Amino acid sequence: MGKRSQVSDNEDSSSETAIDVSFDFFSPNSSVDYQAIKRLLQQLFGRDAELFNLHELTELILEQDYIGSTIKTDGEESDPYALLTVLNMHLHHQHPSMKALAQYCLSKSQEESSSSLHAELQSLFSQSEKHIGLVICERLINMPVEVVPPLYNMLRDEVRNSIAANLPFKFSHLLFISRTYHLSLEEESILENTLPASQARKKKTRTKRQRPEGTDGTGKFGDAGRPEDGIYSFHAEDALLSSLGSHTLNYKYTTPPPETHQEKRGKDAFGLDVRGRMILVPMDIKSPSSDAMETDGTQDAWDVIAEQMMKVYGVSS
Repeated sequence: MGKRSQVSDNEDSSSETAIDVSFDFFSPNSSVDYQAIKRLLQQLFGRDAELFNLHELTELILEQDYIGSTIKTDGEESDPYALLTVLNMHLHHQHPSMKALAQYCLSKSQEESSSSLHAELQSLFSQSEKHIGLVICERLINMPVEVVPPLYNMLRDEVRNSIAANLPFKFSHLLFISRTYHLSLEEESILENTLPASQARKKKTRTKRQRPEGTDGTGKFGDAGRPEDGIYSFHAEDALLSSLGSHTLNYKYTTPPPETHQEKRGKDAFGLDVRGRMILVPMDIKSPSSDAMETDGTQDAWDVIAEQMMKVYGVSS
């Protein structure tokens, strides 16, 4: 089903040619979206994707077609280039993919010595009063960032409508899974030296502006805007989500990279050291804005995320 929002992207591929692409928003469609959504999930979970029963997870996403959005450029029958949805981890706690994801998050928080996150997740997963919403957001790497705020605006409205209809989408926390990549000082130097001068300058400017979180959640940066731990975000909105969250954890994948990938990393041409990230955001948070505040000084996380993303990306409502 088509949705109201539409984003156009004018891209200058040369001084003489302009490409105008319209991005249309649709509800998940089980008839045509299965393969593309599964590929987006494989991209999101990286080398560990096979641990999460992706067939079942894709089916679960498609079953709740009243929540979440895909983005397409060639009508509803075409493949989606982006996906945003939320799943109730408590409601589906016996689902094989959700069980695997919950255990994975507990394992990673323990491996990375994040005792406070591990304790909170363990507490949340072991009770039934508070529900966690697993936010699944992934898109092709060349999608314009302007598509992100409309996705979150629509998801917020759909969640609210579902709650009003007594559907189980009232959460105490949101859990975001995302991707990062790590660059050593040597790799970063090689990368910058292989880029044209104009692209290298853009990369440095973008690095300073986005400021992704560090492994310890401090977000500290060294010289020239480089994160101290060398970890960069694939999606710029991670920095915003981390600033709103109670916990941010960067972690290495369980599944080792293939030998060919490891060999490449030892040569002049290196493969990206892709890793994972989880961000836990409480539903009642202190907002940078004073608008729509609750009496206790907090604001609903959906409102804050939607509002701040529009500001970050310069998109009007």
